[in-house]
Amino acid sequence: MTDLKGDLLSRLMNEKKQEEFFEFLERGNWLIFQDAYPQFLLYGESIRRKRGLFHLLPHFGISKFMEVIWEDFWYRRDSYILAMAQVVNEQSYLEARMIQNPFYMEKVLHTLEFVLQDLLSFNQILFPSLKKGRKTVLTGMTIHQFGSLHERIILGRRLYHLLFSDRQRHQDILIWCMIQPHSGSRKDYWPQIFNDVNEGLPGPLQIRRLRNCRLIRNSPRLYSPRLEYAWPNMKHRPAEPGDWFDDCSVVRYLIENDEPVDGKITGDYCETLQNLELAALAKKTVFI
Repeated sequence: MTDLKGDLLSRLMNEKKQEEFFEFLERGNWLIFQDAYPQFLLYGESIRRKRGLFHLLPHFGISKFMEVIWEDFWYRRDSYILAMAQVVNEQSYLEARMIQNPFYMEKVLHTLEFVLQDLLSFNQILFPSLKKGRKTVLTGMTIHQFGSLHERIILGRRLYHLLFSDRQRHQDILIWCMIQPHSGSRKDYWPQIFNDVNEGLPGPLQIRRLRNCRLIRNSPRLYSPRLEYAWPNMKHRPAEPGDWFDDCSVVRYLIENDEPVDGKITGDYCETLQNLELAALAKKTVFI
């Protein structure tokens, strides 16, 4: 979300489009949180009372799918099934409320800016990790076909494997999260390229700053603001009612899949930054 106010995307979108994209991202995050948070509160209370309280989930608008999953977890403690079910639940919960919502389809999903982000691989999920010598290393994956429920669920499964299939990698990511305060600025993990203070000049981008994932000599770092300075706090309307679960075929996603996932993302991410920079330089001829 802070990228929308950063050095590159802010030059490709006018303020109105930035606000529409922000509202889309913010609403999605809020919907997921207000659905997931009561589930974990009830789990914590179930542990405290030493008995399952998951029959109360419908009172919080939680899908009956998750009520069954939590009951199963309480007795079998299968963390993989619980994690995959959460992925299925979150993405299915968003599908009707966000992805198929005519307003967001018109203002975000069907816009030139959004289509280009998919075509040029601008959407990536990054996990910084801390290696010996305090070197920050990135792993992650690129999001393609964001509008496809199936692809989003498969991405969630791959990210789970990326995080938990390698104990050392998981530990390195966890250490970084514990010692690095999260500001929303990309400076948190790449201060050699990003800064939360704007070092550049306002107006159209005039010259290239990046080459091979390094700043060209004497170039200012890319501006990546802190979240608190990029966007104000938001108040949300209540979540739309309704249970998404009406097709038992989604249980196929709960079957464990050991497909190899290496998570190598640094090269792709560097290429993404350079493509964004080129798009910003070429804005007058590419964008209307």
